[in-house]
Amino acid sequence: MQMTGTITPDSLMSLEAYSKWRKVNQPVVMAHRKLRSVRLGEFINLQFESEMTIRYQIQEMLRIEKVFEEDGIQQEIDAYAPLVPTGSNWKATVMLEYPDVNERKRELARLIGVEDRLFVEVEGQARVYAIADEDMERENDEKTSAVHFVRFELTPAMCAAVKAGASVKLGCDHTHYPAHVTIAPETLASLAGDLT
Repeated sequence: MQMTGTITPDSLMSLEAYSKWRKVNQPVVMAHRKLRSVRLGEFINLQFESEMTIRYQIQEMLRIEKVFEEDGIQQEIDAYAPLVPTGSNWKATVMLEYPDVNERKRELARLIGVEDRLFVEVEGQARVYAIADEDMERENDEKTSAVHFVRFELTPAMCAAVKAGASVKLGCDHTHYPAHVTIAPETLASLAGDLT
């Protein structure tokens, strides 16, 4: 999978080429995804996206839906490419994972606004709260969604600190879901690579 910095139709593989590539390289992509996955408390998982994870997602959608026409390819790019970090931020898919359907229904009603209470805190710097769901609203008056897309916009000083080895805490200060975790060094090393 060629990383170009920008996902365009010309930078994607044909369905045939991707099918061959996938057989060999899927374990590498899955390991990369796992490395960039951070569990926050028991029920929230943040999948920090990268060009590789988004490129893979687009190729998977094209493969599953058997899309090979230009318009369909561009629609998939338009849907997913905004989730690629741009050098001063981290972007993540947030999943609220409640296996029991009744518990999920109850908790999604209690956790309205949880996506806006997620934060990262670079050692020695102020908290940065998530900018959530820029593409569309994912909650209503009765419940939040089980999936959100968030962006953490970092200052140049924060980017420099992360690249210099500062620790980073990921947290949530929602009334019904207080949690925080220090991002593991190997995960943070991968995330530091997103910053310029």
